[in-house]
Amino acid sequence: MLYNWLNYAQYPFWEAIMELTIHLQAESSEGLYLEIWHSHKYRRKPQVFRPNGKDEDGLFFQIDSPLSSFHFHFFNLKGDPGFERFYGNFLGREIWCLADRADPYPAKPAKAKGDVNGYYEKIKDLVPENLYLPETDISYLRNGFPDAGSAGTKVHKTMLGANTFKDHSVLFGFFHPRAAQVYLVGDFNDWQCPGHPSPKPEKFLVMELYRGYYDYPNIWLLRLSPDQLPQNIRYQFYVVGGIPLGGNRRPERYVHDPFARCYDGDVARNSCLVVDPSQYEWHSKNWKTSDLSEMIIYEMNVYGFTEGDADIPLAEQGKFQGVIRRIRNGYFGDLGVNTLGLMPTSEAPSMQGPTALGYDPCGFASIERDFGHPDELRELVDVAHQNGLAVLLDLVFNHTANSFNPLWEIISDSNPGGFYFSGATPWGNRVATEREEVQDYLIDICKMFIKEYRVDGFRFDATHSDWMDHGFLHRLQYEIRDRGFKADCILIVENLPNQPDLNRDGWNGFAQWCDPFHDKIKALMREGVFQDWVDNSTEHLGDVFYYSRNFYAKHTNNSINYCESHDENSMPYEVATDGPGLQTAAAKERKSRLGLMATVAALGQPMVYMGQEFDVERPRNRIQFEWPNNLQQHNFYQWVRGLFHLRRRYAGLRMAGSNLIEEGRFKFIVAPWLEQGRDRVVIGWRANPNSQPREQIVVLFNFEPYDVEVGVDFGLAGKWVKLADIDRVNDFPPFGNNSREESSTIDTNGFLNNFILPSSSGFIYKWEH
Repeated sequence: MLYNWLNYAQYPFWEAIMELTIHLQAESSEGLYLEIWHSHKYRRKPQVFRPNGKDEDGLFFQIDSPLSSFHFHFFNLKGDPGFERFYGNFLGREIWCLADRADPYPAKPAKAKGDVNGYYEKIKDLVPENLYLPETDISYLRNGFPDAGSAGTKVHKTMLGANTFKDHSVLFGFFHPRAAQVYLVGDFNDWQCPGHPSPKPEKFLVMELYRGYYDYPNIWLLRLSPDQLPQNIRYQFYVVGGIPLGGNRRPERYVHDPFARCYDGDVARNSCLVVDPSQYEWHSKNWKTSDLSEMIIYEMNVYGFTEGDADIPLAEQGKFQGVIRRIRNGYFGDLGVNTLGLMPTSEAPSMQGPTALGYDPCGFASIERDFGHPDELRELVDVAHQNGLAVLLDLVFNHTANSFNPLWEIISDSNPGGFYFSGATPWGNRVATEREEVQDYLIDICKMFIKEYRVDGFRFDATHSDWMDHGFLHRLQYEIRDRGFKADCILIVENLPNQPDLNRDGWNGFAQWCDPFHDKIKALMREGVFQDWVDNSTEHLGDVFYYSRNFYAKHTNNSINYCESHDENSMPYEVATDGPGLQTAAAKERKSRLGLMATVAALGQPMVYMGQEFDVERPRNRIQFEWPNNLQQHNFYQWVRGLFHLRRRYAGLRMAGSNLIEEGRFKFIVAPWLEQGRDRVVIGWRANPNSQPREQIVVLFNFEPYDVEVGVDFGLAGKWVKLADIDRVNDFPPFGNNSREESSTIDTNGFLNNFILPSSSGFIYKWEH
């Protein structure tokens, strides 16, 4: 050997001569050698070794060294970009190296048996209708989006997760591009693997490696027959190599399935559960997702919506079943909303409680076990559809929980946290949404929820480009909508502050929670400043009611208007923070009504937060509230439901488009920049959704704390019936008893002088005759 010149005494850490075999998958030994050194201090005096011979794995080196750990580097190795590798005696006395991987392995790396598409062809007839097999590979989009209808797209049936087939066999799939070996473990083999305290190799279940993404060996598959499986299947994977050091100081450990559909009840172990989505029998098979412009969104938390409520059986409180009961009892139909925006239903480690919002996900595909079984979420969607309700899921793809985090260090990488992470956010570890394989994974999660749970769309948390790659969002939209996986899928983002790059052509872009609308309405209701940047002046008043086009939006579809959400103080709570004049019950309620009426009437889509229909007073991030005893006698609730039903009934209150003013469908008639309303915080418009006179609507608002007199250009002569004001909603039959004979009806020649807008007021009029 060539190390005899070395003075061992120069090394601070040495022991008896150690014999080590290094296997290297290389075909030629020509000019090939390796150098080893203890630390960079001794980099200039390395030991040099040449191959000792060949075996079935390629070349091998016999290393005799006193070093228990050292760095080493191959020279003249084809395919090696110049990795500096590291050996520690915890790896054992025999290791394996691959030219294109930096990590030495304590086990012989598996070789690919074939490709995933070939495997899929063998089992495709066994796949049940309601099962989603992951298939996304967005690498074909690197150079941009193909023309509409292009067939040049890739589909890899990667078959990740635990998938139950028609013959009751289960195929387990796992993505890991850097592992040497992967074992399937579970109740079915007594959790046996090399890491078991008493390993029994005869029970090991070794997964087979297949070429997947980029035609590279990175997909591990193993299918178990029904006779190998218990009734309730708990499982995990055991990874050897390509993973940070585990508790045994070796690069191997148990890991969770990133595609696990559910975890078992043991929170200490958190074993993955096999869930067969094909067993649920759907009843709403003819349901069709409505257009975004038709939606009134009700944001709700599953736990907070029913927890502690006397009208819900104790066993159902805080669970999917509690929500299902309220749907079946007709609550949402009576209220008038038609879309449920469920706050996160993915597994989160936080305990349920008044402030447990669910925005600390630990399993993107798994359903929060505290809420119920995945089939109960399916039932919730099914029952919602039967009752005319769309369902949106809130997905948190920007970060993960910091405690139980199955993706953390699951694959070795230079980034802290490993392959799935890159940096940090204010809420947790930042998910590497700029990485193609991570994009594939997250898009597959969305497709799984569409296929297996039949949801209508998604709201994505904190998508600003500081926290999430917008290229990912555009690719997600292309994969789901443009390629027809679900062309009518609703896609909403919390992108604060708003950014226009998500609009696309407007009508087909992302809807965004509208920050300018929320903040301006809060400032107006406070009669002052909100969050130190927006005030109750006339500035931008017209912009926020015209779908915030001058801020970011390109179409009404791009704006979700709201004045309350889980992230914001309720209106009465917020109003009361600005001085004693607004702290009376009457003042707070009037401001709540005005803010909500503005939300319902403005161009864009309205969203309310659960409890807002009862004028609940609470600070932000609170999910529990007291459910009223008698809704029929709850004046605020009855007024709110009246507003919602008006919007759903009359096209002039839910117009959609990009250029409504230019098209003659929308005209401001009272505004700070007009003669009628000059320099006052008042706004009003006439909506003409089509050529039918009876569809014309006039909306008027006064945000000043005093009465304002204006002239109103109603446009059409005749009788204009008041449908709503701040105190009352009265529709035409069969939803009310209004008529053109009501004393509040305005009979005009088209223009009405001296119209008094009371302080903090709003009106909705409809032309009738």
